[in-house]
Amino acid sequence: MYVCLCKSVTDHEIRRLVHTRGVHTVRQLRDETGATSQCGKCARCAHQVIKDELAGVSAKKTGWLPPLCTP
Repeated sequence: MYVCLCKSVTDHEIRRLVHTRGVHTVRQLRDETGATSQCGKCARCAHQVIKDELAGVSAKKTGWLPPLCTP
């Protein structure tokens, strides 16, 4: 899905950048892609995609997976 319509940045691209370029913050993402630099409406979603991907990387390293649903 498109996260940043202004710069045509997708969640797949953000996830790839987390792994290949070490993107860990929205600022790093903005430097790499320009996402969040136009209108800024995508910043929360971009942050969440980065956070989720980093959590997945951490879970793979530790072997712990968070529950799918939380009450």
